[in-house]
Amino acid sequence: MPTEKERFVSRKTLAIAFLSLAYAAPAQAGDTANLSVLGFSKDGKVFAFEEYGIQDGSGFPYSNRFYVDIAKDDFVAGTPIRVLFEDEIKPLYAVRAQVGEKGNAILSNQELAENPGFLAGFNAVTEVSADPHHMVVNPRPVFPPIDANMEVLLEEFPLKGPNFCDGGVGPTKGYRLIGIHTKDGGKTEMLHEDTSIPQSRGCATGYRIGGVQTFFTPDDKMAYAVLITVIRQGFEGPDHRWIANTGYWAGE
Repeated sequence: MPTEKERFVSRKTLAIAFLSLAYAAPAQAGDTANLSVLGFSKDGKVFAFEEYGIQDGSGFPYSNRFYVDIAKDDFVAGTPIRVLFEDEIKPLYAVRAQVGEKGNAILSNQELAENPGFLAGFNAVTEVSADPHHMVVNPRPVFPPIDANMEVLLEEFPLKGPNFCDGGVGPTKGYRLIGIHTKDGGKTEMLHEDTSIPQSRGCATGYRIGGVQTFFTPDDKMAYAVLITVIRQGFEGPDHRWIANTGYWAGE
């Protein structure tokens, strides 16, 4: 029968072996971009947001700012602003500061900060209990609500990606975004439907609704931005990036 000393040595040996295996096989993970909603122009015509993080594989810090013409659901001229520091030693705040300075020439950072709108709904990429393809929100924090619910539905479908996606990255997908107007008895509206996958989106293999940001213009139109997480093939695993679809909610 082993002595207490022998049992202790055995437990210690097992612990060392477990730690050796853990260090011998480091975990790999893709690049999950952080999201920062910057806000709206005071007239409700532009929506801006930023994604930033550390690039997987290289370890380089990056920041991308997007300024979207809400009515056109397209980028403002001269944007997006993308900066990558090809130096893993440089801090993340430095690349964000450079992008912020460049963005200030497009639309004042102060104006965006003064017009944040409302974060009506949000699902972090780590949220596993929420429906990633369906969201219903009260558009502004007024209780009892004075607005009809805003409901959005995201559908994925197979779609050929850019040519560099050919060969082993898995099937690429596009998406369509549908608005459901509860005020009009469930009438649906096509808010967006992909006809191609832009190169900037990469080899997209999935999507999820990340959040809904709303803003009420001076004439009380409801501007919205549906924030969508793009899941794509990265260097070390699945990357998560951000895009947005914008518009003015019909009937509001």
